[in-house]
Amino acid sequence: MSHIRKFQGNAADGTALTGVYAEQPGADVAFALVFPANDLPRFVHWGRPLSALETVLGMYDAQRPQRVSGALDYTPYPSVLPTQSESWLGAERFDVRRDGRTLFCKFVVSDIKVEDVQAGNAYEMGVKDGYPQWSVNGTKTTPTVVVTAEDAEQGVGIVWTCELDVSGLIRQRAKVVNLAEGRLEVGKVELAYTIPADATEILTTTGHHLHERSPQRQPLTVGRFEKVAMAGRPDFDATLLLSVGETGFGFTRGDVYSAHVGWSGNSVLSAERLPYTAGVLGGGEVLFGGEICLGKGEGYTTPWLYGSYGEGLNEVASRFHAYIRNAHRDWRAEHNIAAKPRPVILNTWEAVYFNHDYDTLTALADKAAESGVERFVVDDGWFGSRRDDTSGLGDWEVSQEVWPDGPKSLKALAEYVHGKGMEFGLWFEPEMVNPDSDMFRKHPDWVMKPTANRLPMQGRTQQVVDLANPDAFEYVYGAMDKLVGDLGIDYIKWDHNKLVTEEVSPLTGRPAAHAQTLAVYRIFHDLKAAHPGLEIESCSSGGGRIDVGILELADRVWVSDCVDPVERADIQRYTSLLVPPEMMGEHVGDSPAHSTHRATSQEMRMAMTFFGHMGIEWNLLKQPQEDIDKLHEWVTEFKKHREWFAVDTVVHSDAADPSVRVDGCVMPDKAAAIYRFTQLTTSQTYPVSPVRLPGLDPDKVYEVSPLDVSLDLAGQDIGNGQSPLGWWTAEGVKMTGRALATYGIRPPALHPAQAVLFKVVAI
Repeated sequence: MSHIRKFQGNAADGTALTGVYAEQPGADVAFALVFPANDLPRFVHWGRPLSALETVLGMYDAQRPQRVSGALDYTPYPSVLPTQSESWLGAERFDVRRDGRTLFCKFVVSDIKVEDVQAGNAYEMGVKDGYPQWSVNGTKTTPTVVVTAEDAEQGVGIVWTCELDVSGLIRQRAKVVNLAEGRLEVGKVELAYTIPADATEILTTTGHHLHERSPQRQPLTVGRFEKVAMAGRPDFDATLLLSVGETGFGFTRGDVYSAHVGWSGNSVLSAERLPYTAGVLGGGEVLFGGEICLGKGEGYTTPWLYGSYGEGLNEVASRFHAYIRNAHRDWRAEHNIAAKPRPVILNTWEAVYFNHDYDTLTALADKAAESGVERFVVDDGWFGSRRDDTSGLGDWEVSQEVWPDGPKSLKALAEYVHGKGMEFGLWFEPEMVNPDSDMFRKHPDWVMKPTANRLPMQGRTQQVVDLANPDAFEYVYGAMDKLVGDLGIDYIKWDHNKLVTEEVSPLTGRPAAHAQTLAVYRIFHDLKAAHPGLEIESCSSGGGRIDVGILELADRVWVSDCVDPVERADIQRYTSLLVPPEMMGEHVGDSPAHSTHRATSQEMRMAMTFFGHMGIEWNLLKQPQEDIDKLHEWVTEFKKHREWFAVDTVVHSDAADPSVRVDGCVMPDKAAAIYRFTQLTTSQTYPVSPVRLPGLDPDKVYEVSPLDVSLDLAGQDIGNGQSPLGWWTAEGVKMTGRALATYGIRPPALHPAQAVLFKVVAI
């Protein structure tokens, strides 16, 4: 059972200290805070639970730096919101202004509330302060600290909240309140976690369209490292996590501390170290000048800043997965099994692109049903004048040219799909508009623009709809709400294709990136509330908008517009640091891949979708029956395991060979697992060296054997071994979990760009 305690005492110099210790034993995580006098708190511990809670106050003296020459009288010991009043001389982390003048705030704590917050028995998902917000099940508690502080002389107050979730995630946020007359402009609130001195290496990801989340490492030196997202969304180059750990940390080894801003708009993540003090890890929303201006009594609440600690990235990721899974009880049941297995999808985009017609799509629906598909999604091209990507966007009415009323209407297609036992999905891009559209011509004032006469730089011939404008919001929401009802839509693919720049609302004349993001959250929330059971996918040119803010509301993310399985191996690997597998859209595509023109085997393409939310992005009307049958076989095998994938622990192995990847899904009780071995390129070792399998019970004996769909290497023509691999048989081999995690097991010799699946079952 979680618990939280508060302590009082004194430092060696007589300073009054208040300590707070919070623990989630089930997650094997705890944190400790110390408040010196009436100052904001310092994190003095973040990691495994402590055995002697009475030592918490002593941590302040143990870690507080001495005064040194050439510095201020107080050597920096950063709080959760470092400011110059506590000797912080790094990057500015709290920027508020009154009448254009920067205020240098010194916050005095007036109240510290410490409690285990227990939700009601009903699971509840809602919106608070405009943000997605969920409360945990009534059987669990969340240790919570709420701190009230103010700079009374300058009229600025803050309410800082910190929670230790049942998943083991820490999350913190602050509400800034204007306590005085006049307007208070908020420019930055960048919260912080203090990290240990031996956390000296940074891992982030970079990327671009079709190649998202490519890992990069560098040392945490004295100075500041930051990743800024300024495209109105996290974008392709965003790092889902900023991780700092012991040098050489990996998926299975090394203490690592990761931060994430749960916000779908502009944001920053940073790691910073000064010559005088420990490093800090943190982040927050990035605000434009004049975007948040508070009258007396008004407040601005930051997004949540999440922190995850683990021994290796696998543990870090497991905490995010547990948290996000808790947010989706609407399609889950109790007892750790998904109430509604994630339906296998066919999306029409790479099958037909804009070439819609009733006969083609009903024939495609027939093939989809034959392959085991359970959700049929019609992509871009069904509305207005949208025959290509240059016109019609924003005109959310069914095109009579393509889908005329009558027996071959879009409604008739939806009914046909439902009649085949499949759900019906439809593509929207609610936040964007083509200048060549009726909407733009009628309402040019509904478009974000920096001045009355100049539009921002276009992208994909699009501009951004000002959803902060109530009239534009009502039009977009009303059109979507009506279509969901009229067509019986079960699923929305929500796209977002333009990099958002110069985001100014003509209605107010002020930047509106913050308001726009909250409006998107509101549409997601309100549509799902109005249509129980409706699911929404976050697609933003593929993987351009993936963060906890949107994941609390969306039911799935489209990981990348690239479905080439070789590219997907690492795109999916690093996306899984944040996103649980059952929410990651992973599709079997064509060969050669449309995005890269790389040819790959059908086995490789199917294996790379196996752990995720499986789908198909392929014109099945052009495929031989042999390939349709093989696809059906793999889909059937996937369905046998998908309910467990939705609760399993995702693991990645730290393979020394850079040409291979090993990942898997391990049952919560470690009774069984399925692993995937991928040979991306040719290895230096021939045949490839044994690979280690993390996540198992070291003392259990397991039978390791190929999954049926991967058993016949010769028949699939993917192997290049010239003699049998001893254990690659239906009977397999018996090994302990400890042996599999240390020396490992030799995978089959495969040609490059091939993958196989095998199962590990306790006996």
